[in-house]
Amino acid sequence: MTPNRRELIAGGAALAAAPAFAAAPAFPSKRPAVADRRFVSKAVEAEITRISRLIADPELRWMFGNCYPNTLDTTVLSLGEVGGKPDAFVITGDIPCLWLRDSAAQLRPYLHLVKRDPALGRLFRGLIGRQVRSILIDPYANAFMQDPTAKTNLSWALKDDTDMKPGVAERKWEIDSLCYAIRLAHDYWRETGDTTPFDAEWKASARLIVKTFREQQRKEGSGPYRFRRSAPEPTETLYRGYGLPTRPNGMIHSGFRPSDDACLYCQFVPANLFAMTTLRELAALANAVGEPALAQDATTLAAEVEAALRQFGTMTLPSGERVWAYEVDGYGNAVFMDDANVPSLSGMAYLRCVDAADPLWQRTVAACWSKANPWYFEGKALTGIGGPHTGPGQVWPMSIITRALTSSDPALLRSSLAMIRGSHGGTGFIHEGVDIDDPAKFTRDWFAWANGLFGELIVHVAATRPEVLRETFA
Repeated sequence: MTPNRRELIAGGAALAAAPAFAAAPAFPSKRPAVADRRFVSKAVEAEITRISRLIADPELRWMFGNCYPNTLDTTVLSLGEVGGKPDAFVITGDIPCLWLRDSAAQLRPYLHLVKRDPALGRLFRGLIGRQVRSILIDPYANAFMQDPTAKTNLSWALKDDTDMKPGVAERKWEIDSLCYAIRLAHDYWRETGDTTPFDAEWKASARLIVKTFREQQRKEGSGPYRFRRSAPEPTETLYRGYGLPTRPNGMIHSGFRPSDDACLYCQFVPANLFAMTTLRELAALANAVGEPALAQDATTLAAEVEAALRQFGTMTLPSGERVWAYEVDGYGNAVFMDDANVPSLSGMAYLRCVDAADPLWQRTVAACWSKANPWYFEGKALTGIGGPHTGPGQVWPMSIITRALTSSDPALLRSSLAMIRGSHGGTGFIHEGVDIDDPAKFTRDWFAWANGLFGELIVHVAATRPEVLRETFA
């Protein structure tokens, strides 16, 4: 996410008091009025009521009521049809563009409800279709315009030195963008058994995803993607348009991280783990819709990536512990860090890329949540992981949420919920970066992915450790 994404767009959705459940007088709902909500799902409204009754802490309950429906309330910019098929355009929040990663992640918290609400199912199918058409415009782009014929209106992207096509808002090549599109399609299919979205157009986009991943293995040159930007922050551009030199080893190269910051070394390990996993999910879906050749291609590529990860994706810390690296270059150079944006090293179990009990991952997470990680911070209000995007002294609540989503430890869940509860700076919403000592200092008032992820955590705790929600937090 570029620094400009911290600015709210003019005319953003106004917030008005419209409680979806009986909120305490001190905590009036921050949801838009019912008439102003972009999309309403009866199943989601019922889930808000059900879960809210389980939450004893009034402030935490209020935050859940604000955050869980935020994507539906404010970011479903349109839901219509293209070529007789559903089409949904879901923005990130404070920027009126669709990010492949964000939009897929934003709908995920409602997946378990999709069979209860036909309208919600149509929204999922509409987003799958929009992502398919976006990928067919340009598989290297991370963000897209609502009008597929329009030029970007993002001020920071207007002069980018890259092959900008109509319909593309920003063209930062990020492996995870395509992984999230696969994950959205696969998980919708697994949840519903519905194969109607996976027509010839979807199959063409899936083949293009595999082709793009293979191009970015860079076995024969740097591939067709190139990107340069004139910006004060070096994380906004790629060295000579391609990134620092690498030795091809089977891993897929990524220009940028899920933070939209440039990779230091383009063999980005968390995204390769995600690609390995989602390629196998793509294979399962491809077989289900009669595409065995596509399934075999995806399976073969996943095996290549896994072999490269096992050989080149780990490193030894000064402590002597063997862990997953964050990025490598194939020459033996590696960087250890973690960033709050997912895929992260800390988020690998959440993304189903590793078993949560795997010793290598457990060592890696422990190191990420320690001074071994330069983007781990401890403060008076928050302890967690941030990243270069917002700089030192800023923890992203997303990191705390992601860690809690893979834990069943009541003590960790309690401490996580307490920190998240204290992070909103009086707004009732989850922010991007928050000052570790003063939650009133934060970036992004309107960040739908983080809001939805918090809602997902509360639903997860209600299902796995409901006793934790019966507590109150000082």
